[in-house]
Amino acid sequence: MASGRSPRREETAWVLDYLPYGHVADSMGRFQKRPIVQSVGERDFVLMEMTPKEGVMPEIGVKVMLVGKDRQVIDRVNRRIGYEDLSQGARVELPYALQKIVLEREEFYLRFFNEAGPLTTRMHALELLPGIGKKLMWAVLNERKKGPFNSFEDLSERVKGIYNPEKLLAKRIEDEVADDRIKYRIFTADPRRR
Repeated sequence: MASGRSPRREETAWVLDYLPYGHVADSMGRFQKRPIVQSVGERDFVLMEMTPKEGVMPEIGVKVMLVGKDRQVIDRVNRRIGYEDLSQGARVELPYALQKIVLEREEFYLRFFNEAGPLTTRMHALELLPGIGKKLMWAVLNERKKGPFNSFEDLSERVKGIYNPEKLLAKRIEDEVADDRIKYRIFTADPRRR
């Protein structure tokens, strides 16, 4: 997983919000402002502000290509932004986009439950997920000794108390995206190392 490395260039992103008249706080006149798209990258969860192609109104909650010939929606990536720069609409959409990313790459994120290890002598990586304490952590570890989990559904059936693992993962990713000073990064790149 990520473990505090520098973010790489995102190739795909999920649209969180479309601001047809740019930022409200900009001092330019309404018709001088350029449209802005706020998004989250699919690989390192980098938050970005982008300019859509002329005449294109991106749909919220869809995946867009940022490189190559398939780039039909986005003209260019303007800059990386922080969680505090997201519009209210983007903040509301972020958990749903993260769940979609996790579900789309289920096999990749399932590896976390199959391979996660201790962080310190007193803390296990599984405990970083919201709602997982020592009891559920031991339940996961004991079940995976019997064999790896094959899917999120398999995990939920074998470990009572873990429902919707994609929501647990999405919430942890959101916490990492929102707090650039978080101590342990499992899934996101360190935004301070640009």
